[in-house]
Amino acid sequence: MLKGVKLAPYIDHTLLKATATSADIRALCAEAREHSFYAVCVNPVFVPQAVAELEGSTVKVATVCGFPLGAVSSEQKAVEARLSVEAGAHEVDMVIHIGAALEGSWDSVEADVRAVRRAIPEHVLKVIIETCYLSDDQKRGATEAAVRGGADFVKTSTGFGTGGATPADVALMRDTIAGRAQIKAAGGVRTPADAHEMIAAGASRLGTSGGVALVSGEQSSEGY
Repeated sequence: MLKGVKLAPYIDHTLLKATATSADIRALCAEAREHSFYAVCVNPVFVPQAVAELEGSTVKVATVCGFPLGAVSSEQKAVEARLSVEAGAHEVDMVIHIGAALEGSWDSVEADVRAVRRAIPEHVLKVIIETCYLSDDQKRGATEAAVRGGADFVKTSTGFGTGGATPADVALMRDTIAGRAQIKAAGGVRTPADAHEMIAAGASRLGTSGGVALVSGEQSSEGY
């Protein structure tokens, strides 16, 4: 465990709940400023507000597309991603077509990712493979397809599935990627020990709604 590592620069401070309000986003951004988190991650409707709230700070604005199911067309995901970056988002976390991954249709998964990559060629693209639904072989296949499609990061989870990140899954993705992309661990990163285990396994970004608790050395009670 990497006890000496400062966690704040790894954290995408996240609020993706359907019940989020503009006041919640304001508070999220204030926390991100205070603790110098790497980014906030919000739903697309809140991107303009987050950009305004974080003006003049080093905190990036990330958002999602095809979230949380991945079950819209590649063209829809591409448009959603493009509109989000036009609104000021620096990074986009997309969800793959999970059914295609379960069928082993890796060309389809790759094409899905590439469509979004082409829509936002200059922005960071993170690709969520939702590991909780996949076998180890499917995780490897999805990771490989995401990298071939142009992912900057491969991400474990939406936080809305049946399970979140595990160190074993991060290590599997690390070995598959072999240095060609980075890894974001998300879902269930609730304690500083969890965070350090993910980093030790190969994650260079952490998606969590409990960032404040993590950097304070506490356990998060948040679900994501």
